[in-house]
Amino acid sequence: MAEIGVTAPSLRARMRAIFGGAAGNLVEWYDWYAYAAFTLYFAKSFFPQGDQTSQLLQTAGVFAVGFFARPVGAWLMGLYADHAGRRAALTVSVSMMCFGSLLIALCPTYTQIGAAAPFLLVAARILQGLSVGGEYGASATYMSEMAGARHRGFWSSFQYVTLIGGQLIALGVLIVLQNTMAPADLDAWGWRIPFAIGAGLAVVVFLIRLGMVESASFENARGQERARTMLLFLRYPKEALMVIGFTAGGTLAFYAYTTYMQKYLVNTTGFSRDAASAISAGTLVCFMLAQPLYGWLSDKIGRKPMLLAAFGLNALIAYPLFTALSTAKSEALAFGLALTGLLVNALYTSVGTVVKAELFPANVRALGVALPYALATATFGGTAEYVALWFKKAGFEPGFYVYVSAMSAMAFAVALFMRDTKHNSLIAED
Repeated sequence: MAEIGVTAPSLRARMRAIFGGAAGNLVEWYDWYAYAAFTLYFAKSFFPQGDQTSQLLQTAGVFAVGFFARPVGAWLMGLYADHAGRRAALTVSVSMMCFGSLLIALCPTYTQIGAAAPFLLVAARILQGLSVGGEYGASATYMSEMAGARHRGFWSSFQYVTLIGGQLIALGVLIVLQNTMAPADLDAWGWRIPFAIGAGLAVVVFLIRLGMVESASFENARGQERARTMLLFLRYPKEALMVIGFTAGGTLAFYAYTTYMQKYLVNTTGFSRDAASAISAGTLVCFMLAQPLYGWLSDKIGRKPMLLAAFGLNALIAYPLFTALSTAKSEALAFGLALTGLLVNALYTSVGTVVKAELFPANVRALGVALPYALATATFGGTAEYVALWFKKAGFEPGFYVYVSAMSAMAFAVALFMRDTKHNSLIAED
């Protein structure tokens, strides 16, 4: 461990830095989730052939393509954050998100330019994937390093608060537009509005991040060997594989209960698009509020018990929960069931970022947090909707429930053999 030469920031400087990182994270994830929130409206603009499930399947494929760009962004921005600093990487990532959102907002439809329209949509989604891939590692690392040892679980949980906040704002924009625009206008051009908003907010965040301070952890690691891809996997293979393992189960459950849930409530349960959006928004508010509470709890009892509870419980409840949701007749029952899944998953999301950061030393931390996470998220989170819709199209929708449960059981096994990073953290600075 390197000798600590740069002292920890004051409380005021620490709070300002966490706010700056959180604000950017909020906008990044708003832009990312706007795609999922408005898929039901713009799917036929880019993929006009086929029934609703076929159109959703194709837009889910584009959603997955964006996820597969995330490991590349995580790799590039993780290296950059470990070489040039966390602040520099965060500034670059939000710039890419701005351009990706602007491209979707201005993209012509299939009717206007034919097959070039879905091609441009894919290009924009790849740019957003590169951005979010880089954002997660840099912001998770930065916020964990700036949080301080005593309350690191609590403050780093705001990384997911802002992640969910971005999704909630995207849903909020959707609900406002649903209640202020005619459905025909929303289908025709109103879906472009959230992407234009996202591009504008990204410019504001870019200016905020220019004034952020660098973390003491990065400054103290300047004399150490800098991150290289092979350095990560040769010296820290166990840690990298553990991140991939528990992220696989956690991210699949997260996307099953969040972005896919809106489509599931419409396409399987039979609720209206408005009702599904309202249910999703309500459960996400509760999910977001649970993050700091669970993060605070991890500062008291440790990170490992949180992970074991999250994965063990979800392995048990995923199948019966989705089965009950498929026949739910009341919005209240659907809300309660969806919320149950999310509150269980929150036991993982509230501590997932800090656990990753605490596993790696500062000189490879951003890369170690970002790349294994992005690989697992692309493989299991980014394909969650596609796999779920594939099972539905094949006539065996319960197969997806089994898949979610089995991946949680695997993640439970990984967490069982992990050390508790609260008591064995490699973040030296307080």
